[in-house]
Amino acid sequence: MEIQPVLINGQWTSSKGSKTFQAVNPATAEVLEACFPVSPWEEIESTIQAASAASKEMRGWPGERFASFLEAYADEIEKRTDDLVQTANQETGYPASPRLRDGELPRTTNQLRQAATHAREGSWAQPTIDTATGISAMFGAIGPVAVFGPNNFPFAFNSIAGGDFAAAIAAGNPVIAKGHSSHPGTTRLFAEAADTAAKATQMPTGFIQLIYRTSHEDGCRMVSHPLMGAIGYTGGRSAGLTIKEAADKAGKPVYLELSSINPVFILPEALTERSAEIAEDFKGSCLMGTGQFCTNPGLVVLKSGAATDTFIQQVVQKFEESPAGILLGEGVQKGFQSGIKAIQSAGATLLTGGNTSDGPGFSCANTLLKVTGSQFLKNPEALQEEAFGNGSLFVVADTEAELAQIAESLEGNLTGCIYSHTGGNDDSLYDQIAPGLRQKVGRLLNDKMPTGVAVSPAMNHGGPYPSTGHPVFTSVGIPAAIHRFSMLQCYDNIRPHRLPDALKPQNPNPNLWRYIDGMYTTDDYNS
Repeated sequence: MEIQPVLINGQWTSSKGSKTFQAVNPATAEVLEACFPVSPWEEIESTIQAASAASKEMRGWPGERFASFLEAYADEIEKRTDDLVQTANQETGYPASPRLRDGELPRTTNQLRQAATHAREGSWAQPTIDTATGISAMFGAIGPVAVFGPNNFPFAFNSIAGGDFAAAIAAGNPVIAKGHSSHPGTTRLFAEAADTAAKATQMPTGFIQLIYRTSHEDGCRMVSHPLMGAIGYTGGRSAGLTIKEAADKAGKPVYLELSSINPVFILPEALTERSAEIAEDFKGSCLMGTGQFCTNPGLVVLKSGAATDTFIQQVVQKFEESPAGILLGEGVQKGFQSGIKAIQSAGATLLTGGNTSDGPGFSCANTLLKVTGSQFLKNPEALQEEAFGNGSLFVVADTEAELAQIAESLEGNLTGCIYSHTGGNDDSLYDQIAPGLRQKVGRLLNDKMPTGVAVSPAMNHGGPYPSTGHPVFTSVGIPAAIHRFSMLQCYDNIRPHRLPDALKPQNPNPNLWRYIDGMYTTDDYNS
């Protein structure tokens, strides 16, 4: 069987590895034909050396060079739309339309072009100049970046096309992409487009590279390599923490997106006002993509009462009437069932679902569980187990004080939401809950389910641990996401002609904002 090549130092070449793997169509459980290699250490070392050489060659390059690549790459992706959609559909079970073709692919090219805009304009680097002391500083490229992509977004978070990739390139770094085993064919198509764009824009040979899989040991060795600059990872908590431990020991910056149950508080008067509407919102959010979103609402907190009982009955009925979707693979199916059993073992009652669905592919019935507020507060850690898939846990509190205590007991999450009465009837209770919830989440929402993550400069797709490894950074939202893959570079008493262009007395770009002597300006300054 022909084994797909890897992309190393500008060349598609046969892997030196002896182990291989194949993707599986999760809708049918059939093994797909294409065969992909597991790269041995010597191959990984080659990618790191090539990326290091590219990084040295690109030192001091203007943002225009990277912007040109990103725009050319977005164009190349769009030329391959049909192949990308078809392959991703086979590897993930996601519908070709609207999910892949109409939603995720345009988002992917959009964020690449947004990154290009900011790379070209340059204000993301925050040039800062103090003329009195002769000191200036700005953010600059950190060096080779390894990106580990997740299974649930084959386009928008792909290791060689997604947000981490775009941010790392915009900062001026070469990228080594480690593909995900769930969609290697999709990743190969992206890499072909990236390689074409890199050659067309005359980038160094080690600028963009792709390996599909490594052993766990070699993955840790890779992220701790002395020549690595930084690491971006999106995926499961266990593997992410293993990578973090290896990177931390070597002093390498590692940015993780791990797990999140995204609590939703629905206040009593909101239910009285629009229970059916909120039930429909929740059903749509929780079952979208078979619940395989990092922003899936996996915990719903309510105050006990007749309206809450009615709401729960409404949601149970909607879940039972909705077809169970496809899970991304056997591992996801087993992980979801394991998570549900763990929540039950911690005291939750199963309301519906919990079992695998009939059919040839990987699927579980839409699942809901319930626990009292006092039970949750006695065992909050176990009852915050992430069950990644089409399920959620209702927590029903007896008092308003208990609702606020539950908010304070939460682990870190990407998002948190509060639904309240539109006329202000829940405002007093809102004020009790919101301050505690605010500290537990990266993004606080009102009257809106958390599933959508807009590619906006104001977006924070991050949060306190264990949702991410660091609460300061976001993986979505340009230009903020770029900073993860940069280093702060300070210049003291450097002669003006030796400074980077962005710090020289004459502003190289009329749109470049610089912080000069305590003021943001696009003006020149006197040295």
